[in-house]
Amino acid sequence: MMAPTEGAAGAGRRPVLDISDLSKTFPGTRALDNVAFDLYPGEVHALVGQNGSGKSTMIKILAGFHQPDDGARIELAGEEVTIHDTATSRDLGFRFVHQELGLVDELDTVENLALGEGYETGFGGRIRWRAARREARERIQALGYDFDVRRPVRELAASERTGIAIARALHDWESAKVLVVDEPTASLPSHEVAVLFEAIDRVRAKGLGVIYISHRLDEIFALADRVTLLRDGRVVGTYGTGELDEKKLVSLMVGGVELSPRIPRDPTVESKPVLEVKGLCGEIVEDLSFTANSGEVLGIAGLTGSGREEVLRLLFGDLPRTGEVTIEGRPVRPERPTEAVAAGIALVPADRTGSGSIIGLSVRENTTLTDLARHSHAVGRLSKKEELAETREWIEALDIRPPYPEAVFDSLSGGNQQKVVLAKWLRLKPRAILLDEPTQGVDVGAKATIHALARKAAAEGATVVVASSEDAEICDICDRAIIMRNGQIAGQIEVESMTPETIAEMQLGTVSTVG
Repeated sequence: MMAPTEGAAGAGRRPVLDISDLSKTFPGTRALDNVAFDLYPGEVHALVGQNGSGKSTMIKILAGFHQPDDGARIELAGEEVTIHDTATSRDLGFRFVHQELGLVDELDTVENLALGEGYETGFGGRIRWRAARREARERIQALGYDFDVRRPVRELAASERTGIAIARALHDWESAKVLVVDEPTASLPSHEVAVLFEAIDRVRAKGLGVIYISHRLDEIFALADRVTLLRDGRVVGTYGTGELDEKKLVSLMVGGVELSPRIPRDPTVESKPVLEVKGLCGEIVEDLSFTANSGEVLGIAGLTGSGREEVLRLLFGDLPRTGEVTIEGRPVRPERPTEAVAAGIALVPADRTGSGSIIGLSVRENTTLTDLARHSHAVGRLSKKEELAETREWIEALDIRPPYPEAVFDSLSGGNQQKVVLAKWLRLKPRAILLDEPTQGVDVGAKATIHALARKAAAEGATVVVASSEDAEICDICDRAIIMRNGQIAGQIEVESMTPETIAEMQLGTVSTVG
């Protein structure tokens, strides 16, 4: 991979994108306040900030989803432009890989790649399916992926879906001016991140400007030439990546607020079996057995395809399974999520918008959805007053922003959406809390909050199971970790011996059980 280009924004060069006085006001919220930002040809300019800092709003303005307040100025290749809608944005030369990938789950790879592009047709206007499938395979394989392009997208792994979005965005990059990549590596394993970085390097070498958004700070230093920090809708500053280190960058992002250190296990909490699993089998998982105890945060680590992605959904009954799952001795039958909930199991899924919420409903409605009965006093009637009171308590406890119970869930940043999903399950006081990629696509502040909530639930006697593709997260939060490989347990590791390097070695099979 190319190193960040020194002097990408050198004197005398004209920006390909120059933004000034960019503001955006929503009812009750000023999301952006006189933001200035520029991007040069061949430069990767990172845009960072906590969830709710204004990054997504700025990108949606460039994409044509939102219109800025009066007075904003956007210049593209030296000419002032007005981005009326998404079609205008594309015509002007903007290309996007969004955190929400914009794929249609019921369609296959070929059909998703054709969205917005159309198909090659032959005699009589018939689609040349064989040629379309061949082209789709070539585009996917060029990014290092290898899967059946005829399978519906909903059946693919998260990393494979990300690959489709990347391939679609890069299809005609020669005619583009600016490529925006928004959290593209949130669910990618390390070798696929390297493939993406190489693709971005090829784009940069052709003179395209790249805006790169990621909460993984190591990526910023590995890839970007400059970084602009947003906080509360304002620009904190723009720096060359050589001027910063990770500690200083975090400090600038959170405004000098010191993040809490790792919270150790509470030794006063009685340790007894809560979740017991025997002979669990799924599509990849094979004969998995383990016990998770009260007061414990147990990690499930493994490379993509190891079975890690299946485990929590199998336990919750979201996927077909065989084997035994019990909560404090109570059997939980397979493929019955409602029975799992009744037994005291809660699942915060990796896909918070697709599976963890109803995005068109409010924060209040999503928060109370798991148990409406407590606010029902007549058949078919809810006490909105009680719902609002409880929701406000969770908003305050989890620092959900903006702090409005009636805010539409889809309008929240990723980190605040995740807090709402957590609230809706924590209110049930579950005995076993299953967290699947709990901090995927959230900022360092929200990550610290989510980790603290997990430790607090364990301290109150629950068992917490965390499945994560981030080895550092397993080390930060877990007391013990199970390492998956080829659908089975490759080893276990205790907190005293946990390091990202050791976990990675266990995933690859170079060492076995540690600790």
